[in-house]
Amino acid sequence: MALRCDIITIFPRMFDGILRESIVARACEAGLVDVHLVDLREFTTDRHRTVDDRPYGGGPGMVFKPEPVFRAVEATLADSPTEQTRKILLCPQGKRLEQSDLRSLSKARRFVLLCGRYEGFDERIRTGLGFEEVSIGDYILSGGEIPAMTILEGVVRLLPGALGDPESPKVESFEGERLEFPQYTRPPDFRGMKVPEVLVSGDHQKIARWREEQSLQRTRQRREDLLHDSE
Repeated sequence: MALRCDIITIFPRMFDGILRESIVARACEAGLVDVHLVDLREFTTDRHRTVDDRPYGGGPGMVFKPEPVFRAVEATLADSPTEQTRKILLCPQGKRLEQSDLRSLSKARRFVLLCGRYEGFDERIRTGLGFEEVSIGDYILSGGEIPAMTILEGVVRLLPGALGDPESPKVESFEGERLEFPQYTRPPDFRGMKVPEVLVSGDHQKIARWREEQSLQRTRQRREDLLHDSE
């Protein structure tokens, strides 16, 4: 059974590229993932298809209204038992996304991504719908669509059969507690920069040991916090 992903957004056409190219497109064609785009404006009731309004108490920007969001979520989940679906609201205030979260989502049967815009959501959306809140980093984007694409691709590439080499995801950065070791390919000498001799030695034990050492060294230099987290 394909993993189902529902994405609720006011800009469904933003996803045309990721759904037509590369890993996600191939996974869709192979029946590994089933992506449904839900246009939030289809759940408005006025002729202007209004999804936002000014915040009570004043301040800049606009805030997503609860009515269309509740309708969209309820209609999307009408055919799915709640306990079988992961519901994720994308916002800067959420838990920072990690590789372990993507692995967890890749084992779900279905997940829903709710994309924000403007100044965010009416707080009753947060408290009334029971979504997990997730952020892809400590910075601000104009909306949740790019974070949704990030999660979608990150999850899809972990599905069995999505990548040509099933071992590939197992040796990447953040799989475990270390960053990935340096990689090289042909030519062996490029503008005076040579491939380490151990990699062309044919000695697989030495290569494995070198990669382990390089992975640890790179992690200490760039992300020592990963080593601390694993202790």
